Amino acid sequence: MKTINQITVSVLITVLLSSCIIIRPGEVGVRRTMGKLSDKVLDQGVHGVNPFATTVIRTPIRTVNLEMGLNLPSKEGLNINAGISILYHIDKKLVPQLIENIGMGYETIIQSVFRSSSADICAKYMAKDMHSGMRSEIEGEIALAMSKILNPQGVIIEAVLLKTIQLPPGLYNSIENKLEAEQQAMRMQFVIDLERKEAERKVIEAQGNRDAQQILSEGLTKEILELRRIEAMLKLAQSPNSKIVFTGNDNPPMIIDPSK
Repeated sequence: MKTINQITVSVLITVLLSSCIIIRPGEVGVRRTMGKLSDKVLDQGVHGVNPFATTVIRTPIRTVNLEMGLNLPSKEGLNINAGISILYHIDKKLVPQLIENIGMGYETIIQSVFRSSSADICAKYMAKDMHSGMRSEIEGEIALAMSKILNPQGVIIEAVLLKTIQLPPGLYNSIENKLEAEQQAMRMQFVIDLERKEAERKVIEAQGNRDAQQILSEGLTKEILELRRIEAMLKLAQSPNSKIVFTGNDNPPMIIDPSK
């Protein structure tokens, strides 16, 4: 009897444990009873289920980074080898619809949609555009094209990132040469601007000197010159040494000897 009771208790414990399902953080669950999906989404926590007729399909709703490599076409017909990251998450409210229409292999659908969208978008751009500042514009257009298809199904595209772009060697070298030429042109323009500013400074300085000389010459009248001559003679007269002063064409030289 004791053995039977122990077996009964063990069975009850097993049934109780199997009738509880735990949904972890970052995921939701959907009940499937006798092959039919429930419209209700189970949030994280412990939930009771019928272990004999019901199973719970767990689906992550956190952001997922789907990485893939692909050859992208360009406008000029080149194939560009690219490493891509697709950031997406599942819309919690549309999980039952996603499982019903697509199933749990939705990443394959995401990859297929990306291939189609990226081919349409990248074919409008030159290969060099994928290696320049237009990369973000290309990423945005691809993400928008994917969202139009996948968002109604419950897959929310957050971003498409072209992480690595490998251009054909010849094209890569031509782009590098062009960038180097542009940098040299910028340096030459800087030198030219510097020289032009220096020339402008010298012109302004010369004009200032010319204007100063003109103003000075206009202010030197005959009376002022005579006054300056007299002042100079007085300074010479105060010197202890003898000297000869030339007073002009009409006057003879004057000898000044203060010691006498």
